[in-house]
Amino acid sequence: MSQKDTFFEYINSGYATKGDFINLGAAMLGEETITNAFVKVPLKTLNRHGLIAGATGTGKTKTLQVLAENLSEKGIPVLLMDVKGDLSGLAQPNAGHPKIDARHQMIGFPFEAKKFPVEILTISQQNGTRIRATISEFGPVLLSRILDLSEAQEGIMAIIFKYCDDHKLPLLDLKDFKKVLQYITNEGKGEIEAEYGRISTSSTGSILRKVIEIEHQGGDLFFGEKSFEVEDLTRIDENGKGIISVLRLTDIQDKPKLFSTFMMQLLAEVYQTFPEQGDSDRPELIIFIDEAHLVFEEATKALLNQIESVVKLIRSKGIGLYFVTQNPNDVPEDILAQLGLKIQHSLRAFTAKDRKAIKLAAENYPNSEYYDTSEVLTQLGIGEAFVSVLNEKGIPTPLARTMLRAPMSRMDVLTDSELQEVIQNSRIYHKYNQEIDRESAYELLNNKIESSNLAAEKLKREEEIQKEREKFEKERTTQTRRTTSRRSTAQDPIVKVLTSATFMRAVFGVLTKLMK
Repeated sequence: MSQKDTFFEYINSGYATKGDFINLGAAMLGEETITNAFVKVPLKTLNRHGLIAGATGTGKTKTLQVLAENLSEKGIPVLLMDVKGDLSGLAQPNAGHPKIDARHQMIGFPFEAKKFPVEILTISQQNGTRIRATISEFGPVLLSRILDLSEAQEGIMAIIFKYCDDHKLPLLDLKDFKKVLQYITNEGKGEIEAEYGRISTSSTGSILRKVIEIEHQGGDLFFGEKSFEVEDLTRIDENGKGIISVLRLTDIQDKPKLFSTFMMQLLAEVYQTFPEQGDSDRPELIIFIDEAHLVFEEATKALLNQIESVVKLIRSKGIGLYFVTQNPNDVPEDILAQLGLKIQHSLRAFTAKDRKAIKLAAENYPNSEYYDTSEVLTQLGIGEAFVSVLNEKGIPTPLARTMLRAPMSRMDVLTDSELQEVIQNSRIYHKYNQEIDRESAYELLNNKIESSNLAAEKLKREEEIQKEREKFEKERTTQTRRTTSRRSTAQDPIVKVLTSATFMRAVFGVLTKLMK
């Protein structure tokens, strides 16, 4: 048997499946594509997470597009983080090209152009169905980890949430949270200390600065109502295709704090909402995180631990996470170890550091008698990749240099009019894009402060009136005493005449005459 025949059997036996699968393409031996040596991904293991890596321009986005299309075709909903803005073309069919036909002829099946059901989402000012979440939904623990708070500050965060729960103060958006922080630092400081203990003003100031940092990156648009219900990510259209939700993130590439905040809240909400599924034959939802380094590059140790825990646990809910990045080293080792599907496009070796990175990347894949992995990694063409998946028993498949199939949908963005049409046809756009600003902590505390100020002002006026009354009474009493004193010391005019010496001599003179 020739080497080519042996390799053909090696691939076909290594990628054999009993259940349903996705066909990624055909394996290559050297530079030759071995027709019908299909590289298949079992649907059963898609919730074991994955990695798509490779240098810029090697075809990562098209590979992501191929996976999303085939998942939708199988009735599996998909969420895509579209950081570069080039995934909206999923909503229109591929125009086709002779090179695409030639590629598929080498792979072993014909090319078919299709479009897929797409939902455009946004967490910023871009047009689309808006995703929001309330502060309360984050909870004190997750919010503390995102803000990278110290132990003492985490305690204050717990007090804030407890105080708001006890006093029925809904924490919906950032202005609510900032108002509570200001209240417990100023007007409500005595009340808080009486109920929950002393808090540090410097700690509340530090928390406020970190909240303002997120607000500056656009958090004021993300936090609030109406909260997005993650069940809307798992919709199926009338033709049985999974909805592909494309989250447009082209305007937050320089805002990693907001991006990681959104990702952690979404994953936490999905984990809390979805029921345990165990090992089923197909996943409930697949999430692709493009430019994954944005999640990890500024993540604290506590946040990385949180992400690692979610990655480990969320697969039991039937959720698969797929990280798309330039180099596998962008993903922390503990998380990389959890990824079952690995698709590695070409890497560039321009420096000694690059060569070391390639050797490390090669060690992430199974050894193969057919490839010198570290050498071939620099020789892969556009649309070619090393692939290793988990078979239905959870065992890694043979490493295969793969000629990947072409996307069935458009490999370009939608025009403005096409994009607007997709948004207008959304069944959930009006559900989430209405402005809601119901009474919450901000308004309630403002009312409380205003009532307190009015009561204080009223009390002050009453005290001033009482002081004026006392002053008036005191002055009147003093005046009365002075008048009485004057009257007691002054003689009546008649008395004065009757008691005068002249009058007395005249009386005695008359009496003397009468007696004589």
